[in-house]
Order: sequence, then structure tokens, then C-alpha cells
Amino acid sequence: MSTKVHSPDELPQKPGIYIMKDINEEIIYVGKSKSLRNRVKSYFQKNLDSPKTKVLMSHFNSLEYIVTNTEKEALILEANLIKKHRPRYNIRLKDDKRYPYVKITDEDFPKIVITRTISKTGTYYGPFTDVTAVRQTVKFLKQLFRIRTCKRMDGPCLNSQIDLCYAPCDGQISKEEYKEHIKKIDLFFQGKYNKIIKDLEIEMKQAAERQEYEKAAVIRDQISSIDEVMKKQFVEFENDLDQDIIAIAYTIHNAVAVVMNIRNGKIMGKDDFTMDGSENTTSDEVISAFIKQYYGINRHIPKEVLLEEDIPDKELIEEWLSDLRGNKVSLKVPQKGNKLRLVRMAGKNAEIIKNQRQKMENSMMELKRYLNLKKLPRVIEGYDISNISGKLAVGSKVSFLDGKPNKKQYKKFKMNTPGPNDFAMMKELLERRLKPLKEHYEKVRINEEHTKHNEAETEKIEPLKLGEEPNLIVIDGGKGQLGMAVDVLKEYNLTHIPIIGLAKEFEEIYIPNSSFPIIIPQDNEALHLLQQVRDESHRFAVTYHRKLRSKKIEESPLDEIEGIGKKRKLELLRHFGDFDSIKKASVEELKGVDGMNEKVALNVYNYFHEGEKEQ
Repeated sequence: MSTKVHSPDELPQKPGIYIMKDINEEIIYVGKSKSLRNRVKSYFQKNLDSPKTKVLMSHFNSLEYIVTNTEKEALILEANLIKKHRPRYNIRLKDDKRYPYVKITDEDFPKIVITRTISKTGTYYGPFTDVTAVRQTVKFLKQLFRIRTCKRMDGPCLNSQIDLCYAPCDGQISKEEYKEHIKKIDLFFQGKYNKIIKDLEIEMKQAAERQEYEKAAVIRDQISSIDEVMKKQFVEFENDLDQDIIAIAYTIHNAVAVVMNIRNGKIMGKDDFTMDGSENTTSDEVISAFIKQYYGINRHIPKEVLLEEDIPDKELIEEWLSDLRGNKVSLKVPQKGNKLRLVRMAGKNAEIIKNQRQKMENSMMELKRYLNLKKLPRVIEGYDISNISGKLAVGSKVSFLDGKPNKKQYKKFKMNTPGPNDFAMMKELLERRLKPLKEHYEKVRINEEHTKHNEAETEKIEPLKLGEEPNLIVIDGGKGQLGMAVDVLKEYNLTHIPIIGLAKEFEEIYIPNSSFPIIIPQDNEALHLLQQVRDESHRFAVTYHRKLRSKKIEESPLDEIEGIGKKRKLELLRHFGDFDSIKKASVEELKGVDGMNEKVALNVYNYFHEGEKEQ
């Protein structure tokens, strides 16, 4: 429970954390100190050195504090509160919930699953940035150690019959033996591959001595599989290292942190993270904040963490990390040799990622300037329609966040508008996409009216999250298509959302209330970003349309006709547009389709007109 104070003099000279709030009672900063009174008093000096502290204090309204027994406890509590409340003026590790974790469930016979949420039960590893790689790894481990995959243990399943599961549901393995396999998976995610192999070699030898040759052969294959995966996956160093290497690089608005993980002398991979709130902050403070938040969740703690420079609270953070690991952890700034080479390698990676992000930021800033936008277009949405002669018409919405595809916000639509009429279909697509936004703002307006009259809110309205509303809409087309789209925005009271039409032939950009298009130079990053959005929306729509078309073709009555295979079905549909037109076609018209001959054309015609002959 926090205690509210009105003056720094009321604070105790004890370790703890202090919580600063603005006039709206929003938490704007969380800090820790071994002496709360002395630390907080420094914020109320007349001549503040830090521009960031000056801005913070201009929004300061009230203060609360929590006393802890030790400074280490204060450090842990500070990291937890920053993660929970994400105060505006703290350096914040950007939320990594989008990355998956591997979870070993808390059951008598545990499962290994991939999840994006962390609960209080189970053991977690991650987060992992490469989703495909982690899926392949989990699949490999399930098969290697024959871990169950069923939701409920209802009896032996197919996996047990094909030797992919030890069938604990049928009593074919004890809890103790099963959990030995789980321990090996735990060692795998800790990077202790040599330990796994040594344990397996002992087990194999013991099984052979007991003349359990089948079991020994299974263990031999497990050793071989792990050895093969390790050879393929990781770059190896001469030394037996268990380290994380951390480096920082800065963009205009935030910092990029890169972490390289080395286990048993092998580079396991590299992750990168964004640190918000790093403006006007020294690099050692950013690294310190990153370490506290990065290791504050369930991660492997290495023996050593290599850094580019020393950081505040080094001894305190070492003590905290040592507690988490269970033995000594060191934070080091190497001066020579392989360790310095690794730090420089991490630094180069951070610079590369920073440059990529800076390029994206520059493209958004250029776009803002060319289109005279009020806000930086961090969220750009693109729309497209795909159909054949109006049949199987689909629409797509793609979303880009900070210059990169944000696939969580992609959406595909089956169009209801009869075709062919791309103009009307685009109108339907925009209406269906924008309707939820209209409804959201209508609820906000009604609640504001109720608040004015001191009435209760009609319902709790959650604010829109980043990515849920576009800062810019891009449609494929010129003045005509743009005019239609503007009418939809007016109808839904969403004219605050900027919209443009990008005409493909000359890459001209049309904006509302202007007769002349904007021309962005061909080599400009702003135009490249718009083209990427336009091309991605087209690709997404076409892919969905092809999927539906393939499905329709697979369900086709043409399968029953002699001489018609998948290729001819596709050519017939492409030529005539739909099955009704194929039914009505003459033999001569059918012969005119690519890949058709007179015999097959006659087969198709007779199939659809057989009833007419009988009459």
C-alpha cells in the first residue's frame, strides 16, 4: 500500500520507491532510492540540470511512496511497477506480448505448448522473435521426447501407436520417468545441450547393461538428433561461454536494444527491443533500465552479461540477478579479446536495426510533409478488391505500423455487392471497415453527453489502441475512387482520418479538395512506403481470391466430366468467369478455351445438355 505525501520532508530516509502523478492522477514516473527523502528532494531544486526532469516536474501534481526493507527490493518493485503502469517519463521496454513463449504446463504429465500470454502456472521460456523457428523447435522436442499433445488424457491415441507419445494415459510411463524427459526439455531451453547429451549417454549405457536394447536404441537416436540440430543451428566459439551481450543504439525518438545469447559457447540467436522514453537520457541509464525490465520476466539468467559501458547500481543489479540465477552473475565491460569482439558485434547489429528504423521514421516524416498531415502516419491502411467478372469478389485491408506490416490488423472480406463493379465493391469494403469506428465514436459522444448532465455512463468505453484507427488510408485509384471514399468518411463522421488515392500508372497521389495530384519523386522513401502498402493490399486480396477460387474449382461438377482436370477447370473458369456461362457455351466456344480440344469440349457440352436431348 502506498502512502501519499504533500512535501518531500515528509518522506522517510529509508529505501523504497516513489510514484509521481499528474493532475489527472495518472502515474507519470516511478523511481527507487536507498533514501527516499534525499532522492525526491533533488526534484524540487530551483536549477534542474536535466531537460527531461524539467518536463516531468512541469506535469507533477502529487507523490506517493512505498518503503521496502532493502534497496534490492526497491529495484524489483520499481521494475514491476514500470512494466505494469508504463509511466510516460520512465524509460520503458516496449511491450513484447506479441512474441510467443514456450510453456511447460503444470500437470502430472506436462505438455509443451506455444503461448503469447503468461499466467501464474507453468514454466515459461522466451519470448522468441522467430515464430517459425520456435514452432519447429517445439515440434522437434515433442517428437524427440515423445511428449503428449492431447488436451485430455482419454486413452491411447494415434500418436502412441506411431511412437510419438509414451501414452501416460495408458500407464505406459511413470510420472517420474516422464518428468525426466521434461527436465531434458528444460535443459534444452537453458542451452545446456552438453548436459542433456551426457545424461542421455549414461541412460543409454545403463539400458544396454540391463539388456534393454530397444530403449538404448531410442536414446542413441535422441543423442544423434540433438547433436545434428546443434551443428546446424548455432555458430560455435572456442570458449565455453554462458553470456548475454547487450548493446544500445538510438533513433530520433527512442532506443534500440540488441541482446545476443550465447550458451555453452554457441550463439543461440539475437533479439532486438525498443526502449521508449529514452530522449534526453544518458546511455548508461537506458542500459540499466533495459536490464531491470528485460530480466524482470521469466528468462534464463547467464553467468555473465557483457555491456558497452558501466551502469548505475551495477553491484545492486548483480546481486539481484545472482538471486534469480541461484549463483554468481557478473556485469562486465570487456576491454580486449573475444568478449570485446562480441560486444562490438552486438553494437553493429544495434546500429543496423537503428538505421532500418530511422529509414522508416524518415519515410513517415517525408510522407507527413508531402501530404501536409497533422500527425505522423504511424498507422497506414491500404484497401483493394479482387474478383473475376464480379465473381468470388473479395476485399482486403492491410495495416502498416511504423512502416512495417502489422498483420494482426489485416482483414479479408467476402463482398456482397453484385459485380462486376469494383467502384461499388470498394464502397462496401470501406463501409464495413469503418462502421466499428463510427460506432465507437458514437458511444464516446453519448457518454460525454451523459457526463455533462451528471448522468451515469451508458457503458465503459475502452480507448482505441495503437493500430485500431488509421492515421492515413490509401486506396488504389484516382479522383473518382477517392471522391467515393471521402463520401463514406463524411457519412460516418470520420473526416478527421486522412485519405489518399494512389493512381498506379504514373504513381500520382490524389488528395481531397484538390484538382491536381501530388507527385513524389520516384526515389523518395515516402513514395516507396505508399507503394509497399498498395502492393501488399493487392497481394493479400489476390491471395484470398485465389484460395476461394481453388476451393470452388475443387467443388466443381466439372470433376465428373471425362477429360477435365484441374488445369482445364481453371482455364474454363478464367475464360467464362462462372459455371453458368460454361453451361450456356456452345461446343465452338468451349473449343476456343486454352488447352481444350473438340472431344473434351463435346464432353462438357453433353454433360450440361444431356437432359435437353432426352426431352
